[in-house]
Amino acid sequence: MLNQKVADLLNVQINKELYSAYLYLHFSNFYHEQGLDGFANWYQVQAQEERDHAMLFVKYLQNNDAPVTYEAIDKPSVELKERMDPLAAGLKHEQYVTGLIHAIYEAAYEARDFRTMQFLDWFVKEQGEEETNASDLVKKMELFGGDAKALYMLDSELGGRTYSAPSLVL
Repeated sequence: MLNQKVADLLNVQINKELYSAYLYLHFSNFYHEQGLDGFANWYQVQAQEERDHAMLFVKYLQNNDAPVTYEAIDKPSVELKERMDPLAAGLKHEQYVTGLIHAIYEAAYEARDFRTMQFLDWFVKEQGEEETNASDLVKKMELFGGDAKALYMLDSELGGRTYSAPSLVL
């Protein structure tokens, strides 16, 4: 039986992951409207990842006979005007999500819930990768975003990203 505080935080995380998917679809649409289909693709793939993260939390709760609670998903409120806006907001959001994962981990540690800690280990590593990817996108846009040819090449590079489902065993 899961500790109630841990179960509650895991349920909150489901909503946060689904919000992340909404947010990244918002970013994808912004870039599509800008004619930057590679950037749009990158965030479309990112949205798929976030949805799957939510489903991993759902499955974990189900596998531990804990109730799953779905809440309303907020509309993204990030205002997007410049090409850099989604990238900067994405980095900030990933840092926020890292904090949420750490809070769940801390609650699991306090409850001596080693199984949940082990489950969360994958997410801790994943968040490190997410922050690195988001930071790299910001740096690349700062370096190349002002040059049309370089931006075209960067957009083409991002267009090559494909989706790969997480390989976490529950």
